[in-house]
Amino acid sequence: MEPANESPAQKTPSDLGLESDCGTEIESGPRQLDTSPLILTRIFIGPHGLRAGWSILFAFSLFYALRFLFGTIFYTVGLVDENSGQTAGSTIILELIPFLSMLVAGAAIAAVEHRSMLSYNLTGPRRISNFIIGLVSGFFALSALIVTLGLGGWLSFGPQTLSWLSTLRFAALWGCAFLLVGFVEEGLFRCYLLSTLTRGLNFWWALATIAGICAWPWLNGSATQSSWGVYLIAALGFFPCLYLHRRATPRSAATFWLAAWVNSTGFGLIHTFNHGENAIGIFAAAAIGFAWCVSVRLTGSAFWAIGCHAAWDWGETYFYGTADSGLVPHGHLFTTTPAGNPLFSGGADGPEGSLLILGAILLIVALTFATRRLLWREQTPSGP
Repeated sequence: MEPANESPAQKTPSDLGLESDCGTEIESGPRQLDTSPLILTRIFIGPHGLRAGWSILFAFSLFYALRFLFGTIFYTVGLVDENSGQTAGSTIILELIPFLSMLVAGAAIAAVEHRSMLSYNLTGPRRISNFIIGLVSGFFALSALIVTLGLGGWLSFGPQTLSWLSTLRFAALWGCAFLLVGFVEEGLFRCYLLSTLTRGLNFWWALATIAGICAWPWLNGSATQSSWGVYLIAALGFFPCLYLHRRATPRSAATFWLAAWVNSTGFGLIHTFNHGENAIGIFAAAAIGFAWCVSVRLTGSAFWAIGCHAAWDWGETYFYGTADSGLVPHGHLFTTTPAGNPLFSGGADGPEGSLLILGAILLIVALTFATRRLLWREQTPSGP
């Protein structure tokens, strides 16, 4: 007789060799996988790499740490003279501190995210052309504002006091200083921050961030009348962004405008740290910041904004000699003095504190559209 076949169902796990390393039998049912590493990864990593919030936290923490380090070095070796006032030379030295910090922090975060630093809104067509046109546009928009103030009797001009040699020297020095200012402020806001927020922001996160920005002056006890400029730009952006959210606008379009809302509100907040700013000046800084966000959208890069920003500040500080964010410089070409109603003259804040700056901001936006149209025509091949 043949031996009877044993049914597999009659065999025990021990007969089949299904024992654990500890000698206990394997339990039936699906194995429970340890998902904690996966959950931890999802907290930090999103579909576009490092999540935007963590990226911003890491980048700005590193930036301010490096700023403290470079600032300590500059002060220790005597490069910073606290008694020199706002001169071209001191401005260059002081702006080198955040400029170097931004470069190192930007390179570090780009390496962590496996990106090129140029990916932060520094690519795009006709970058040199956009930069040059931005320079011309910034000076033109400011000049239109200055002429309007002069014609209205809200700004008086004094005599030129510099020699020709000093004129050229200060023009070059202030040019270098405000190129650094343009690269630092636009590099942080319209390059890195706008790019990063655009890839990782929805309406509710944007609203929470705006609430935090508006609460900051109250939390640290620095709230003043000028803070209302921040609240105003935040309120003006709420309903358009809510409309985009409820309309289910394509994500690529909606997130950009949400990012621009947060970006410009934050830009207004940092200007409250400048002494001498009024509420109109803070609102104007935030609104100009939004206009420069629009320029990134229209031109494809931040180079137009960098040029416009540098030329605007150069024109205010050196060429026309007005107060810039409440600060009066040394070594300027012309001398101007506000006159009449501060609501129109800007008072101690300078032209940025005048209600008439709203027209200059609209002019900046119009010049951005004109730049886009001009460069688009040059890129479009003509017919036979």
